[in-house]
Amino acid sequence: MKDSIGEPDLMKRIDELSNSLSIALEINDKYQRESVVLNNKVRAAEGETSIVKAVGMNSPEMKALKAENEELKAELARAKEDHQFDKLVHRKELEALSNPIDNLRKKGLM
Repeated sequence: MKDSIGEPDLMKRIDELSNSLSIALEINDKYQRESVVLNNKVRAAEGETSIVKAVGMNSPEMKALKAENEELKAELARAKEDHQFDKLVHRKELEALSNPIDNLRKKGLM
């Protein structure tokens, strides 16, 4: 076993470590630049998303669509009410036509 390392071995080891350090620094620099670019893209996308949300919900088009939606809901409610009334009237008419003799007796005509 060697107790001491020779000077040429130490110089070789220093060169290897220096080379490894410069490679690591280059890689770190590359990833830091990519990180800055990606962070800028994220900020830009978040800004655009918030603008779209804000404008989209309060735009004149969206307000008009909401108003139209409310009008259609009210119209549907009226149509359902009318349908229910018509159904009741027709049911009474069918009962009157299905038992004409009973109806005449109830009215005292027979």
